Amino acid sequence: MSSTVVFEEAEQMQRVCGINDRNIPYLELLLGCELFVHGNSLTCEPSDGSPTDCERDFSQLMHRLKELAQRMDLIGEPEIFMEFQTMRCGLQDSSECKVPSESVEPAVSIMVAGKTVYPKSMRQRRFIRLMDESQIVFSIGPAGTGKTFLAIAHSLSDVLSGKKQKIILTRPVVEAGENLGFLPGDLAQKIGPYLRPLYDAMEYVVPPAIIRRLEENGSIEIAPLAYMRGRSLNNACVILDEAQNTTVEQMKMFLTRLGENSVAVITGDVTQIDLPRSRTSGLVHAGKILRGVKDIGFVEFNSRDVVRSRIVQRIIDAYDKDANGY
Repeated sequence: MSSTVVFEEAEQMQRVCGINDRNIPYLELLLGCELFVHGNSLTCEPSDGSPTDCERDFSQLMHRLKELAQRMDLIGEPEIFMEFQTMRCGLQDSSECKVPSESVEPAVSIMVAGKTVYPKSMRQRRFIRLMDESQIVFSIGPAGTGKTFLAIAHSLSDVLSGKKQKIILTRPVVEAGENLGFLPGDLAQKIGPYLRPLYDAMEYVVPPAIIRRLEENGSIEIAPLAYMRGRSLNNACVILDEAQNTTVEQMKMFLTRLGENSVAVITGDVTQIDLPRSRTSGLVHAGKILRGVKDIGFVEFNSRDVVRSRIVQRIIDAYDKDANGY
């Protein structure tokens, strides 16, 4: 038995199959079948020992990728993998997936500087929707799930469109198992290395020239968490990164800084807490007491949502199996 999908446009087929059909081997690996390109069609033939539902998976995945090709100019392994994961999650019991089904979760995207940022999983889709609807959003999960990237893209969109006046970037200055000593320079130069991941995300979304302009006119502000006390943050998008390393007192202090027309996104990974064992993480504590509070949203990612690379997902799964660490 074989299954064939016909592409209406050559450009659509090229985006799905990749330049010089470079996506085909990866699609074969995911689906467990052999794929053959014939003109404007792609045929799936089950290989020996392939699962009996590979043809169904092929048809459903191709349907999703054809729709994705209408929105994106370039489709690579991360996009294919997330569509495959989302499709398989939709086929499983909803209690296992722990996210709304795709039919319930509306389509969303972020427009920033003429570029459209699309979610790559149902949880990313929910994260974007929560940022649109809630004043405070907690985004919790492992590395590589797009927490920081989507928070930055959404904040840049709000500032560049005039919805908000500035972006305030902050994080607790806690080193991951190393003591770097005193850092040279002024305050921005001292805290800069800690906030480099946020700038990496910004530079991926908009040109460096736009970032420099926003810095020069005060639309991007770096604010160490320790300097937040006593401030009232108005008309701003505030991003607290690495929030798992806040104390309970710091988290309460940060959340009570929000003023008129300000929103906050708090990101963190509770499996990478660098606080002394005697201190409770402010992110963990907030997750216990703030759920259900009006205008506060929570989204929790897991290894299925990793978009950085397949190896990162495997690493996270391996560490999850070894709950005791070393």
